[in-house]
Amino acid sequence: MKKKVLFVALGAALLTGIIVFAVTALRKPPLALPKGEGLLPASAGAAATQAKKAEEGGNYQQAKEIYQALEEESPNSKEVLSWQKNVEGLNIKLLFSPAITQNSESYEIQPYDSLAKIAKHFNTTVDLIKKSNNISGDTIYPGRKIKVWTAPFSIFVDKSQNTLLLESGGELVKTYTVSTGTNNSTPTGKFKIVNKLENPTWFKAGTQVPAGSPDNILGTRWMGFDLGGYGIHGTTDPASLGRQVTQGCVRMANQDAEELYIIVPAGTEVTIVD
Repeated sequence: MKKKVLFVALGAALLTGIIVFAVTALRKPPLALPKGEGLLPASAGAAATQAKKAEEGGNYQQAKEIYQALEEESPNSKEVLSWQKNVEGLNIKLLFSPAITQNSESYEIQPYDSLAKIAKHFNTTVDLIKKSNNISGDTIYPGRKIKVWTAPFSIFVDKSQNTLLLESGGELVKTYTVSTGTNNSTPTGKFKIVNKLENPTWFKAGTQVPAGSPDNILGTRWMGFDLGGYGIHGTTDPASLGRQVTQGCVRMANQDAEELYIIVPAGTEVTIVD
């Protein structure tokens, strides 16, 4: 009889524990991004708010993952273009931050290293190393660990859309609005960036238009192709962007050209299509 009572008591305790566990589990807040059934509008709004808070708190990777999940779960939402734009903005913030992410790694500076030597080894730019590690000068010290980008970048220009896509590691990093050549004069094919200049002088019909002049259509940056006379550059006429108005080059807003200049090294492949 005592054994029977004991078994009943143990069974009751076990059942009570299961009930308590179930109630506790039910009281837990739902996942911000439920998978498989799609996000309801209210859930999408809550998730977007969560992403914004994560970004404001400096957690760019979490914010990016939330927006990407929103795109996946609600591809027909009227907000999807906004989410995509937010992802691209976060891609640049992550690229320019010390956070180690996919396609980057931590590197310990060795004796006799220089920024140029490290950039050449990893096929990146000195500017990107400095930007992503908050390095203001050219002096570095052995033993310090820095972030380096390891995946090659590539550029895709669509003349019909007047867009430039920056890609790396099979992922779209950012989309830029550009101008291309009037009368379809921008060449198509595969090219490489072979030279880069800050505040370039424009050589026009035997004359030189200095940097900073309102007549210098090259703007603040030049990234020249292995096809003489053609390249990607800034502009003194940002209102012309999005149209086919250049003499054959790819024209960007100055701030966009400066951003791209930091990111892509010489040797970067550029594909241009009609």
